[in-house]
Amino acid sequence: IYFVQDKVLMLTNDRVSAFDFVLDNLIPFKGMVLNQISEWAMQQTSDICPNALVASPDPNVVVQKKMKNTMVECIVRGYLWGSMAAAYEKKERNFCGLKIKDGLMRFQKLDEPLFTPTTKAEVGHDENMTLAEVEAKLPGMSQKLKDLSLKLYARGVEKMRQRGLILLDTKYEFGTDENGVLHVIDEVNTPDSSRLCDIEEYEEKYPKIEAEMKTGAYPSVGDLLKAKPELKIKEYSKQYVRDVLLEKGFKPDTAKEAPKLTDEVVVECAYRYVKVCERITGQDFVFPEPKISPQERVVANLTSAGLLQGCCALIFAGSDSDAPHIEKLKGELKKYGIPSKARICSAHKQPSTLEKVLAMYNQSSEPCLIVACAGGTDALSGTASFHSVWPVVSCPPDGWN
Repeated sequence: IYFVQDKVLMLTNDRVSAFDFVLDNLIPFKGMVLNQISEWAMQQTSDICPNALVASPDPNVVVQKKMKNTMVECIVRGYLWGSMAAAYEKKERNFCGLKIKDGLMRFQKLDEPLFTPTTKAEVGHDENMTLAEVEAKLPGMSQKLKDLSLKLYARGVEKMRQRGLILLDTKYEFGTDENGVLHVIDEVNTPDSSRLCDIEEYEEKYPKIEAEMKTGAYPSVGDLLKAKPELKIKEYSKQYVRDVLLEKGFKPDTAKEAPKLTDEVVVECAYRYVKVCERITGQDFVFPEPKISPQERVVANLTSAGLLQGCCALIFAGSDSDAPHIEKLKGELKKYGIPSKARICSAHKQPSTLEKVLAMYNQSSEPCLIVACAGGTDALSGTASFHSVWPVVSCPPDGWN
C-alpha cells in the first residue's frame, strides 16, 4: 500500500496466506483476478454505497480515495459454513451476540443472512464483536454498517446466482471520507474475501449430506466428511489452500511456519481463481504479455498514469548535520522533476544497517540513483558502490572529495 497525495495506491500481488501464515508459494495471476472481480463488483453496487475506487492503471494496481478505515470487518453469512460451522458442531450457539437455534447442519442455508462483525487486527487473529461493541467503537455508525453490509450481500447473492454461483459468506470493509460519508474500500466479493460454490454441486451434494445425517451414523457433518470426503462441496475461496495444508498434517495452532505447496496445488489454485473470475465477470481473463516482466509493466503503467516519475534519487547521508546539504540536493533534483528520498545512515557507526537498507533498495522495480552525501573519508560512497546495484554519485557537503 502506498500513499500518493490524497489517494491510496494498492498493489495486489500473488501471495497467499492461510491461518495467519504467508506461504512461500506465489499463486500466478491471483492479484489480477482479485482486482478484476473487485472492480466489477464495485460497479454493480455503487447505487447501494459509494466506493473508494478511482482507477485501475495496471491489472495488479488499484487507486482508491484515501479514507479513514473503520477498523471493523463487516462479515455477512448466508450459510452455516467455515469457522462458524466448526464452532456450531462444538455446541457453540452464540455468535457475535446472536443466538443461533439448534438443529442446523454444516452447509445449511440460514433463515436469514447474519451480520457477524469482527475487529480488524493489525497482528494476530480478528476477534468477534457484538453490534453493541461496534456501536461503542463507532458511535452512531453500527446500524448503518449492518444495513449496508446486508444490502451489498443481497446484491452479491443476486449477481452470483446469475452466474451459477452461491455467495455463501463475505467480508466488507468501510472507510469514511472527509465528510464522514461511508465508502466501501478494499476488495468486494472476491475469492479472498468470500466463500462461493457452484449451485449445481450444492444442489447435488447437500441432499445426500442430509440423507446421510438422518441415518444417525455421524455426530456431525464434519465427521461425515472424514468418512466420505467425496461429499465435500468445493469452494471458490482460499479454503482450498487451507484444506491442502491440513491434509498435509499442518497444525496452525502450534506450527512455526507453513509447508510449501506442490506445483500441482499451485496450478490448481491458479486455475480456480481464473475460472471463477471469468464466471463472475462474464469476461475472458486476459493473461499478461510475457515479453515484459510484471515489475517493468507496473512501473511503465504507473508512470504513464502520472503516479510515478519512473525513477528515484536516494540521498544517503552520514548524520543529521548534513541536513542543509540534503535539502540543497533535493532542490537541485526537483528542478529536473526527479523525486528523491533521504536516509541518514552512517557507514562507520551503522554498517550493518546501511547494508540492509541498500539491499532493500536493490529490490526496487523503479530505477534508482544513489547520491552519497557524507564528508571526511566518505566511506558511505564506497560502501554503497560495493553493495548497491544502482549507480552511485558522491556529492559530499565539505566539497573535499
